[in-house]
Amino acid sequence: MRVLIVKTSSMGDVLHTLPALTDAQRAIPEIRFDWVVEEGFAQIPTWHSAVERVIPVALRRWRKAWFSGPVRAERREFRKTVRAIRYDAIIDAQGLLKSAALVTRLARGTRHGMDWQSAREPLACLFYNRRHHIDKSQHAVERIRQLFADSLGYSRPQAPGDYAIARHFLNDHERARAPYAVFLHATTRDNKHWPEANWRQLIALLGEQGITIKLPWGAPHEEARAKRLAEGFAYVEVLPRMSLENVARELANARFVVSVDTGLSHLTAALDRPNITLYGPTDPGLIGGYGKNQQALKSRTDDIAAIQPQDVYQSIHRLIAGQ
Repeated sequence: MRVLIVKTSSMGDVLHTLPALTDAQRAIPEIRFDWVVEEGFAQIPTWHSAVERVIPVALRRWRKAWFSGPVRAERREFRKTVRAIRYDAIIDAQGLLKSAALVTRLARGTRHGMDWQSAREPLACLFYNRRHHIDKSQHAVERIRQLFADSLGYSRPQAPGDYAIARHFLNDHERARAPYAVFLHATTRDNKHWPEANWRQLIALLGEQGITIKLPWGAPHEEARAKRLAEGFAYVEVLPRMSLENVARELANARFVVSVDTGLSHLTAALDRPNITLYGPTDPGLIGGYGKNQQALKSRTDDIAAIQPQDVYQSIHRLIAGQ
């Protein structure tokens, strides 16, 4: 059975789709998936054993020069690739008009998606042959698991979802070395940033725990912040710029992670690593960390700066004690 998944972005949304693949693989062992995903996240689907082919798409980049010669050539090649196979089912887990109109409708086969009441953008359902009602009150992971089950004809398992990618990154040699934590300090929105002074206070509180703290980054301004956070602390390491695969390897072998609301926080959850995520204005209820040992610290005032380093430190101790 060959199925095409349309789930293009963002990092968290792509990761939230993985447990549905695990469910389907267990229910239909011979199933194989192709996956259309934004080029920047194309590594993620390759980590799951049920994915046979990844088809990168560049809607974010193409829209900047939609009618230019090079972009038109890329779009033609993408259309050719998507239409090369007639699929047993096409599942649009994105639920957006743009992805439905520009990607899903191109594919050959029965197109499944959420119905008018369930889709993030209701008009997207006009491009589906089969529309499924999915309860919006569920976590995003559970919504996608239900969509896959309804589309492929099996019952959604009652057990918690399994991303099934952690084993891809585990390194016994790395875990045998001195323990380390990862602090995910970078995010895209200013009101999701925890103040640098708070990070440094937390780092100071951990100074006598005998644990190294690693700081990843992805852009020059994030590297500069990481260096400011590490200044004066011999046990803090600013990592070099890394591919997503190598960042995942660092996360998978960490003792614990502290993060702000960012895509890498969802990656930590997918890798089954203990994680404390700090939330200000965003609500972790339906789109927060899903998985084992995921703890949300939410500011009562929606101002993330109100979360105190001592509170995070105490949460770390509880998290470690439970391991």
